[in-house]
Amino acid sequence: MKFFILWSFSFFFISDWDERWGFYAHSLINRMAVFSLPPEMIGFYKREIQFITEKAVNPDRRRYAVEGEAEKHYLDLDHYGDSALQVLPEYWHEAVEKFSEDSLRANGIGPWAAYQTFLGLTKAFKEKNLGGILRLSADLGHYLGDLNVPLHTTKNYNGQLTGQDGIHGFWESRIPELQASNYSLWAGKAEYVEKPQLAIWDAIREAHSQVDSVLRIERELSSQFPEDQKYSYEERNRLTVRVYSREFTTEYASALDQQVERQMRKSIKMIADFWFTAWVNAGQPDLIQLNGPLPEDEDFSIKVKKNLREN
Repeated sequence: MKFFILWSFSFFFISDWDERWGFYAHSLINRMAVFSLPPEMIGFYKREIQFITEKAVNPDRRRYAVEGEAEKHYLDLDHYGDSALQVLPEYWHEAVEKFSEDSLRANGIGPWAAYQTFLGLTKAFKEKNLGGILRLSADLGHYLGDLNVPLHTTKNYNGQLTGQDGIHGFWESRIPELQASNYSLWAGKAEYVEKPQLAIWDAIREAHSQVDSVLRIERELSSQFPEDQKYSYEERNRLTVRVYSREFTTEYASALDQQVERQMRKSIKMIADFWFTAWVNAGQPDLIQLNGPLPEDEDFSIKVKKNLREN
């Protein structure tokens, strides 16, 4: 499972366990996507914006508790060699025929899982299933957001293969937490996606093309910062945690030419486009008339305890 915790006496080191895109970033991305929707949708989504925002993190909570969830968040392209994007079939049944389902799941099924969630959302719209629409909208936003993170496309997802442990949480959690309040996150109006499945692969292709710069720039910058300047300590939830310093974070984000901001904005636009496309494909049902109880909260604690006992 793709997470780790480093212990240092009484200190935690905030790292990949800080969650995919960070709870803060995932919630912000889903929230901002609502404002790109057309008039026929935005009233409904604004009414339910608290659910869409808060439940954006449910897939991350679920990945520690539910078997088969973790592999939905990433795709290790480099497992398939330098020509992975040419070798990997874009359609699930073709990929299974070529590599087997077990092999695919072992190396991430992000693009196929996101597309299946999109189809599920389309079905929920057709059935005017309020709970399904809300739950699958939040989930789809999460999965699409993950696939726009460069480090979700490589085996070296946390820099563990290059001595850069912790870069995952640094890129997708620490940087947004410190800087997102100054980001320009208006992504424009939602547009219909003619070929959603291929659009997902385009996003992965673009994200993967940035992996080298994510790692290289951090490595170069680390050589210029003494250890006591690269990291600092903060209080979180009554614990002292070691984090990347504000100075190092600012320098890294700047050297990346605001890559994190761009990928967040791209995620926001993509999510709004996919929500809109699912609604159109479902026949553009009237959402204003949808009423009913919200989906019940998922209980992760029991599942986590069960998994811990079994493992």
